[in-house]
Amino acid sequence: MFKSSLARYLPILDWGRSYNRDAFSNDMIAAVIVTIMLVPQSLAYALLAGLPPEAGIYASIVPIVLYAIFGTSRALAVGPVAVVSLMTAAAIGNVAESGTMGYAMAALTLAALSGAILLVMGVLRLGFLANFLSHPVIAGFITASGILIAASQLGHILGIKTHGHTLPELLMSLLHGLGEMNLYTLVIGAGATGFLFWVRKGLKPLLRGLGVSPKLADVATKAGPVAAVVATTVAVWGFGLAERGVKIVGDVPQSLPPLTMPDFSPDLISALFVPALLISIIGFVESISVAQTLAAKKRQRITPDQELIGLGAANIGAAFTGGFPVTGGFSRSVVNFDAGAETPAAGAFTAVGLAIAAVALTPLVYFLPKATLAATIIVAVLSLVDLGILKRAWGYSKKDFMAVATTIALTLGFGVEIGVSAGVILSILLYLYKTSRPHIAEVGLVEGTQHFRNIKRHAVRTEASLLTIRIDESLYFANARYLEDHLYNRVLQDCPVRNVVLMFSAVNEVDMSALESLEAINTRLGEIGIKLHLSEVKGPVMDRLKRSHFLDELTGEVFLSQYDAMAALTEILPDSGKRPSLTAA
Repeated sequence: MFKSSLARYLPILDWGRSYNRDAFSNDMIAAVIVTIMLVPQSLAYALLAGLPPEAGIYASIVPIVLYAIFGTSRALAVGPVAVVSLMTAAAIGNVAESGTMGYAMAALTLAALSGAILLVMGVLRLGFLANFLSHPVIAGFITASGILIAASQLGHILGIKTHGHTLPELLMSLLHGLGEMNLYTLVIGAGATGFLFWVRKGLKPLLRGLGVSPKLADVATKAGPVAAVVATTVAVWGFGLAERGVKIVGDVPQSLPPLTMPDFSPDLISALFVPALLISIIGFVESISVAQTLAAKKRQRITPDQELIGLGAANIGAAFTGGFPVTGGFSRSVVNFDAGAETPAAGAFTAVGLAIAAVALTPLVYFLPKATLAATIIVAVLSLVDLGILKRAWGYSKKDFMAVATTIALTLGFGVEIGVSAGVILSILLYLYKTSRPHIAEVGLVEGTQHFRNIKRHAVRTEASLLTIRIDESLYFANARYLEDHLYNRVLQDCPVRNVVLMFSAVNEVDMSALESLEAINTRLGEIGIKLHLSEVKGPVMDRLKRSHFLDELTGEVFLSQYDAMAALTEILPDSGKRPSLTAA
């Protein structure tokens, strides 16, 4: 019992027992490829978060190791990602000025809060809360965030200072700064951006055409950002472009992640709690989506609640080692998977590679232009932008279109926190509106069968004295009165009705408010000489009804099937011989 409980919280005990030489070889190859990709990416995402470049590397070492111990995905690569880095900058930019000690301290505190929230959610098995973020809201938020991130990096491409966390603010600061544009920076930034776009689309086909093996061509494509880093760094160093206004990374400490302590002052915690909650949920949704997609390809299993614990541990690790909030990244995880990673040990080996880079290679990036890092970010995030979701949502559901469009507009216009918060609230309101007006169909018997279908869609058999209503939604406080009004309006139109049957085949829940409505319906129909019956009631619903007085006071009966109800209550069918049943359908 103790061992199984321990294995639940330490998945490493599961896959670690079967670890072998083949898995080690595959994990090492994947780690080398991912490390090559992560070095420039980590520096770039630290820049996006408004932090020193080394913070990106620090946030990619200990968190990866902790996730390898506590996480359940065998391919997920944890570290800084674009959307979370943007949300980090937006959150801590409200409490401290970028470049100050307080700013870095706020980033640590944000990571600690995010980690604590994720851990608590995991222990309490609250992963279902992420379901309140609907796909339209997530798609809209990620698309808007991609646009915001790309816009925020244009200043680095042009060599001008920009500020703001909304699209109007960023665009205005870009327009005001155009007169200070640095031509050398523009050439480097535009060249790096164009090169990286070409690498993504054209390098692999070119290499395959030259006879290069698929695996080597894939590795070369993934190493494209490294080539851009090397080329532009050499160019800045060789031509002395730093003296001509090109902004460079500069000194990066040669050290392993330091031991740091977040600031747990009540004022800072209260200021950062809501952003930390949003970052936790957004990061978890992004991470679990990637993890489940990759796991399904190998028929592996992901435990969402344990993933919360793994991501929580990773964020707490980042908080105490000089980092900032992290989560599972899409691009690096796909690269990790495609490179053949067998177990989370690949992440641990990646951490070792990054640690070596932090100690030995940081002097080499002294002349690395920030424009190249901005180009890396722009190319990465533009793949997240999917404006086609607006067209697809409009064609499928106007309500989903409203959720997408509102999330995009508010995120661009008012920032990431307001955008995603409004998106969540709008999704819940739209759901409540939809379920408060459930689809209610009058049904009849399809000739030659025992099936009942909507009289407006099918040629069916009905009886004037019998009204059968199928309710296609659970009954709860928001829609109980709607059912009452719909039923009264229908009954008043048809005087011959003597029996009403509520077909409960789609009803999974009846709450107290709905129960009171059913009692009211039963009473009012009884007063005008109409009996109320139920059919096809599900077991859990019947169990709940039995604990009330409703069944005792019901003027009609409960039927096992709608066919039995029609046979018993009309003369157009022979009586099936089955009497009404109070057992579950």
